[in-house]
Amino acid sequence: MVEPVEKQLKGGNTTPVARLGEQVLRESGPWTATVQKLLTHLRDQGIDWCPEPQGWHADGRESLTYLKGKVPTYPLPDWVYDEAVLTTAATWLRQLHDATVGFDAPAHVWRAARHQPAEVVCHNDFAPYNFVFRDRQLVGVIDWDFASPGPRLWDLAYLAYRLVPLMGPDNPDAPTASYNLMGRLRLLRDTYGSDASTQDILRMVVTRLDDLADFTRGQSKSTGNTELLDHVRGYETDAAFLRTLVS
Repeated sequence: MVEPVEKQLKGGNTTPVARLGEQVLRESGPWTATVQKLLTHLRDQGIDWCPEPQGWHADGRESLTYLKGKVPTYPLPDWVYDEAVLTTAATWLRQLHDATVGFDAPAHVWRAARHQPAEVVCHNDFAPYNFVFRDRQLVGVIDWDFASPGPRLWDLAYLAYRLVPLMGPDNPDAPTASYNLMGRLRLLRDTYGSDASTQDILRMVVTRLDDLADFTRGQSKSTGNTELLDHVRGYETDAAFLRTLVS
């Protein structure tokens, strides 16, 4: 029998990720046990679109099941913006949030900061570049390392930013096709079942982008990676654009 060969996976910008056969291996940290508990809890709740936790590999890395499919990268193909993807993503985000009400505990260690009110566990990066597709159908969500407790709107706003998408016209990641952004934002909100207004969501997107700009600027300084400053400028430009839409 031929032993599987380990292959580095694209992404994993913060934590190296590799595939070994049907396993995904990623560098572990103090938060890993909490993430494994979270994924076990979600699977027990019937959520089968997240990876199945498998504990630790012999070398100490975290082990997860490999979700087969395609993870899109920017510039995203137009089909990622299909309404079916938008509504499925909104439905799944609601499932995640409902399943994690009351999950957090003082002993849990999270890689990302808690945000108040800590209503649910947020994925914190629920976006197309962490979605797995097969035949253009959304089948899974990966990269749970930065999950942490926070308000529902924290996650919903970021999904809106990436998938509506609420980006400025100068953002190179914006789709080439034209979309009814406010109509798609209402569809996302209504499918999720949020009682937030579109203005509430827009304001939270601006807050998220300001937070991301600060975080990414700090990462650039600590790692010496000046390329990250391009992301900072992008977040700041999109935040400025969205402020013009907030009444």
